[in-house]
Amino acid sequence: MAASAQAAALSAEQVKAVLAEVIKAFGAPENAQRMEEARDNACNDMGVLKFARLIKSYESQDPEIASMSGKLKAMFLPPMTLPPHGAGTGGVATS
Repeated sequence: MAASAQAAALSAEQVKAVLAEVIKAFGAPENAQRMEEARDNACNDMGVLKFARLIKSYESQDPEIASMSGKLKAMFLPPMTLPPHGAGTGGVATS
């Protein structure tokens, strides 16, 4: 409930401005080492998760916010690869 109360206090334009500043700061070359450390420690930091949850409520209202939110998530979440889906990898015997 607290996140929705906070969400109501921000306009879509304010959310865009905040996201733009956060993405800019995280993308700055001088912050590269800090970003690496943040990625390593992300599982221990609830701050990013709370911020992402707050922003999520705005994603459906504005496609630009959704895009910016995706960029921010990509900074913290490593790219995931799907396991191969070839014959014999399903774990089911076919004999």
